Amino acid sequence: MEIKGFKFSAVEAAVKKPGRLDLALIFSEKPAEVAAVFTTNKVKAAPVLLDEERLKSGKAQALVVNSGNANACTGERGMVDALETTRLVAEGLGISPESVLVSSTGVIGQFLPMDRIKSAIPALISTCGNSSLADLSAAIMTTDTFPKMESRSGVAGGVQYSVAGVCKGAGMIMPNMATMLAFIVTDAAVEPGFLKECFKKANNRSFNAITIDGDTSTNDTSLIMANGAANNPPICAGTPEGEAFEALLNDLLLSLAKLIVKDGEGATKFVAITVMGAVSDAEAKQAAMSVANSSLVKTAFFGQDANWGRIFAAVGYSGAQVEQLKTELFFDDVQMVKDGLFTGGDAEARGTEVLRRPEFSVTVDLHLGSGSATVYTSDLSYEYVKINADYRT
Repeated sequence: MEIKGFKFSAVEAAVKKPGRLDLALIFSEKPAEVAAVFTTNKVKAAPVLLDEERLKSGKAQALVVNSGNANACTGERGMVDALETTRLVAEGLGISPESVLVSSTGVIGQFLPMDRIKSAIPALISTCGNSSLADLSAAIMTTDTFPKMESRSGVAGGVQYSVAGVCKGAGMIMPNMATMLAFIVTDAAVEPGFLKECFKKANNRSFNAITIDGDTSTNDTSLIMANGAANNPPICAGTPEGEAFEALLNDLLLSLAKLIVKDGEGATKFVAITVMGAVSDAEAKQAAMSVANSSLVKTAFFGQDANWGRIFAAVGYSGAQVEQLKTELFFDDVQMVKDGLFTGGDAEARGTEVLRRPEFSVTVDLHLGSGSATVYTSDLSYEYVKINADYRT
């Protein structure tokens, strides 16, 4: 899908090791409106700190991304390296350094190999426009096993516009924002305040509703650039076009977020966990995240063990209001618990059959109110431990 006014580039800089694309560029031919959300971790990587400062203007024209090295916990040198990267890219593109954002992902605590990055930037600039969204997606991967990208199209004022995005993430996934990198581009013209509002909401419904291992990274960034190259009338809140754009953005981000869970490190299961009947949506999400992050629940999923008691326990210690004798629990459409008690009969066997599927749902009904939330998670396997035990090697 063509995204008017945007060009992509991806090259090999051998940031961590040779033999793969690991340095990428998104360039907008004119300054774009930008909205972003970043990690809530108090330990923030240099690129996050730099982008947070630059995005006070609400605009940018380019984004350079490297994988293989997070440039996190690297002190003053890390910031110097991030600034130098943006300066070199800006010089090559003929734009202001302040209009260039930077993002990094990979190993924490190591300095960027700036000699190799500097050597690769000329090729990054000269081939800008020759790379695809798939190349961009591949260049930002770390432990991901497949590239993640989605695209959509919409119409505003009779003018068609496009939205596309890439993301990476397979571990350190437990967002209090978006634990991973996600970059969305659109040629739609969108009113800046509305862009920020609906992008934040879309993140809460997607990247903020997934968890793999309960860890929040130092580099989390989710960002959208809207350059208006489609020449549509600006999309605003409170209009049919605004509602359509928001729905499209929600759908695209949720699709990307689900791909992250499906590619969870060592994952063999994709599980949607819904808590309904809570006293509020916030408490429903609190309880659902408690279940989704429970190591005991996740290992039971891996072992295909219909151990509903672990789920009940996780709901109980979540902090959400619970009345045990009102609570029901289902694996897909198999009711395991009614009025707080095991349904017995063939529920155990039928529940086990559900857990043998690669994708299934868990629904907990608290019967206390109208609050509800759905989060997405994976199981916890032997392979997860293997991957993270030797990640730096």
